[in-house]
Amino acid sequence: MALTLDNLDSRSEGRPDQDALPHHSPNQPPPPEEPARRRRSRWWWLSRGLAALLMLLFLTIGWLAITAPLSKSLQPISPPQITLLAADGTPIARNGAIVDAPVEVKKLPIHVTQAFIAIEDRRFYSHWGIDPRGIVRAMWSNVSGGSTQGGSTITQQLAKFTFLTAERSLTRKAREVLIAFWLEAWLSKDEILERYLSNAYFGDNAYGLRAAAMHYFHRKPESLTPAQSAMLAGLMKAPSRLAPTNNYDLAERRMKLVLQSMVDAGYMTPAQARAIRSPRLDVRSKNDLPTGTYFADWALPQARGLDEASYAAQTYKTTLDSRLQAAARRAIENAPLGQAQVALVAMRPNGEVVAMVGGRDYAKSPFNRVTQARRQPGSTFKLFVYLAALKEGWKPEDTIENTPFEIGYYRPQNAGGAYSRTITLADAFARSSNVAAVRLFQKVGDKAVIDMARKLGVTAPLPQGDPSLALGTSSMTLMELTAAYAGIAGNRFPVAPSAFKAKEEGWFDGLLSGRSSLSDGVHENMEALLRGAVNRGTGRGARIQAANYGKTGTSQENRDALFVGYAKDLVVGVWVGNDDNTPLKGISGGTIPARIWRDFMQQALGERSAPRPRAIESPDPQGPVQPLDVPDLGDIPLGNTDLRVEKGGAVFSTQVGGAPVDVRLDQNGLQIDGRKVIEQIMPSSPSEPPPPGP
Repeated sequence: MALTLDNLDSRSEGRPDQDALPHHSPNQPPPPEEPARRRRSRWWWLSRGLAALLMLLFLTIGWLAITAPLSKSLQPISPPQITLLAADGTPIARNGAIVDAPVEVKKLPIHVTQAFIAIEDRRFYSHWGIDPRGIVRAMWSNVSGGSTQGGSTITQQLAKFTFLTAERSLTRKAREVLIAFWLEAWLSKDEILERYLSNAYFGDNAYGLRAAAMHYFHRKPESLTPAQSAMLAGLMKAPSRLAPTNNYDLAERRMKLVLQSMVDAGYMTPAQARAIRSPRLDVRSKNDLPTGTYFADWALPQARGLDEASYAAQTYKTTLDSRLQAAARRAIENAPLGQAQVALVAMRPNGEVVAMVGGRDYAKSPFNRVTQARRQPGSTFKLFVYLAALKEGWKPEDTIENTPFEIGYYRPQNAGGAYSRTITLADAFARSSNVAAVRLFQKVGDKAVIDMARKLGVTAPLPQGDPSLALGTSSMTLMELTAAYAGIAGNRFPVAPSAFKAKEEGWFDGLLSGRSSLSDGVHENMEALLRGAVNRGTGRGARIQAANYGKTGTSQENRDALFVGYAKDLVVGVWVGNDDNTPLKGISGGTIPARIWRDFMQQALGERSAPRPRAIESPDPQGPVQPLDVPDLGDIPLGNTDLRVEKGGAVFSTQVGGAPVDVRLDQNGLQIDGRKVIEQIMPSSPSEPPPPGP
C-alpha cells in the first residue's frame, strides 16, 4: 500500500520519541549550549565551597575564642599558695603550688631565654607555631632507634599545658596545633615565651620560672647564672624525675646537654660551656608547704573559691579561735579515751567554726571525723522527732505511753529496762526513752520528722517507713548534726558551717535567704526539753554554771557516743567511737563525750582557769606556720625569718627589699652574706663571660 505524505505525517505524530522532543517557536531563542551550562555549574560549586570554608573559618575562630581565650594563658595553671590565719592573725596553714609573678623577657639575662630556646625550640623565632623540621627530625630519631623525641614547639607546649588535658590522641594534637596558630596570630613571640616561662612546671610543686628560681637557688630569675639557667631549662623534659632536689646527678647531666645545645645554636663557645660548673642548690625550708591540720584541710577548699585565679599568693583570715582550739585539745587530752577515736567541733550559732579536732593525731590519721565520718547519731536525732511533735501542737507536759511494744519485727527497748505506763514528753526526752520516741515518731509521721531534719540542714539519707529512724540509725556527719543544733540555738536555720566570717545579713537579704525560724512558743518548749536533758536527765555530766542545752546520743551496741549542745554563743558537738565500728566499752553519750563537752565549755566560757596560748603581738602572716590543733608544738615564731643550725653555727635567713640575705653567727662572730645582696641588686650582664662557679 502506498504511503501518502499525509499518512507519513500522521504516523510520525504518534511516535513517542518525537513527543519527547521540545518544541520552540520561531520567536524564542535557542537553548544554551551544553558547555556553557557546565561552566556555570563549576562557578556555582566554587562559590559555595568558598562560602563553606569561610563559615568553617568563622566557626573555628569562635571555638578558639571560647575554648582558648588569650587571657587564660595569663593565669596560673595550678592554684597558687594560700596561707590561712587564725582569727588573731597567726598563720595556721599554707597550701598550694609555689607560684610567683610572671617574668618579662626583656628583663631576663639573655642566657636565660637562650637556654630554653636552645633545648626546647631552636627555631622558635622563625616558625608559625609548629616546626615541620622539628617534627621530621623527631620522627626520624624515633624511627631510626635514636632517643625518643617530641616535635612540639614552645607555642604548642603553652597551648597544651594551658588549654588542654594530658590526653594522648590525634584529636587533642589537632586542637593543640589549632590553638598554637591562634596564639601565634594574636601574640608576639616574646609574649608567648613569657607566658610559657611563667606557667611551665619545674618540679617540686613549683610553677613558673620565678618560683622555680627562688625555690632551687633562692634568687630572682633576673639574676640567674648561665649554669642555673641551663639546669632549669633542662627540667622541662621531665620535671618530677629531673628535679635536682630528688636526683641531682640526672639534673646535672641534663644541664650539660642544654649547654651543648647552646653551643650548637651559637649562643656560646665550647670553651665557655666547659668553664661552667654545676650550680649549688639553695633550697630554703620556708618554701615547704604544710597542709595544716583538720581545720585547715576543711577550710582550704572554701578559700580557693573566694577569689579568681591569680599568680599572687593569697592570705585569708579564718574564724578559728586559737584560745578555743587550745581548750578543745586540752579537753580531749584529759579524757580517758583508751584506744577510741574522738572528734569535736565548736561553732557560733551562725555557723562560724571556731574550733575543730578531727581525731587524736593528725600525723597518724588525717581522716577528719568531724566532716568525713558518717556515724549513727543515736538519741541526738530525737531533737527532730520532738521538734516535729511540738510544731504539731504537742506540749512538754503531754503524756505518751512508755511500755514495751513491737512494730512488725522491730522492738525498741529502753536502756536498763526502765519502763512505765505513761511518761511526759519532758521526762521522755530527759531520760532518753526509746519506746516513747518511737511512739511519738509514729504519731507525727516519718514525713514530718524528715522534713524537720531537712529544714535544719541535714542532707544525709533518711529512709521513710523505718521506725528505727527515730533512734538515730541513719548515719550522718558530726558537722551537719552540730549545725542543726546551731539552728535551734540561734532560731535561724539551716545553718551552713563556714571557716570564714559570715556576711552581715540585712533585712532584705533575710527575706531572700530561704531560711526559717521557729515560733517563740515552739522554740521555748524545745529549749525546755534540751535544758531538762542536761539538768535532770542523761546529760547531767555536761552541766556547767551557765545555762546550757543539749542531748546525749548512744548508737546500737554502744558503737557511737555523742553529746551535742550549746551555751551562750557556742554550739559544740563531741563524738567518741572506734574507726572500725567496734563497740565501746563502758562509754555512752552521757559519760566521756558529756565530760569533754563540759571541760571544753568551762574553759571557753571562763568558768575554769586554764593556761592561755602564747600571745603573738602583731603576728606576721608570712611567718612560720603554727598548726594549732597539734598539742605542745613549741615553735618559736621568727616573723619573716628562718633559723637553721648548720656547721656549728646559727644561720638567719631573711629578706631585705625582696632580696634574700643570710646572717651567720658562729665561733668566728657575725657574718653577712653580701654576695647574695650584690647578685640580687646587680644581676650579671649578658655580655659578661659566665662565672667560674655557682
